[in-house]
Amino acid sequence: MSLQPDQAIEVFYSYAHEDEKVRDKLEKHLTLLRREGVITEWHDRKIGAGKEWQNEIDTHLNSSQIILLLVSANFIASDYCWDVEVKRAMERHETKEARVIPIILDFVDWESAPFGRLQALPEGGRAVKKWGNRDAAFLSVAQGIRIVAKELAVSS
Repeated sequence: MSLQPDQAIEVFYSYAHEDEKVRDKLEKHLTLLRREGVITEWHDRKIGAGKEWQNEIDTHLNSSQIILLLVSANFIASDYCWDVEVKRAMERHETKEARVIPIILDFVDWESAPFGRLQALPEGGRAVKKWGNRDAAFLSVAQGIRIVAKELAVSS
């Protein structure tokens, strides 16, 4: 499935900066989706010099069709991730403006979180760290995101 760039599904990464290396790894696994024009990706490290970071985050958090929550102890402990990004993501999910996908990175108590009722990735909501092969975990995530992006492209 190849979409025109203006039809690509925008993906927003909500993550704690301590998990940046894991986000980078996930981003590499989503490269084919980006090359095929299925998705475009955004995270706060793409904020250009001189831009107001809060405005940039708000803009992309409010325009993305898929919001990935990279769930770890760092993420849950981050006041900004929890109070701003999770809150807004779930508001947009409830109104069906966006699809929120929890990506479980680490062993953490997340099931009672506001996003705890959502189907998580990798497959079975099994933490990436629990997989013997992390590339297999990220493959599961990439395949899940591909399916969601196709669903959203068809419905838009």
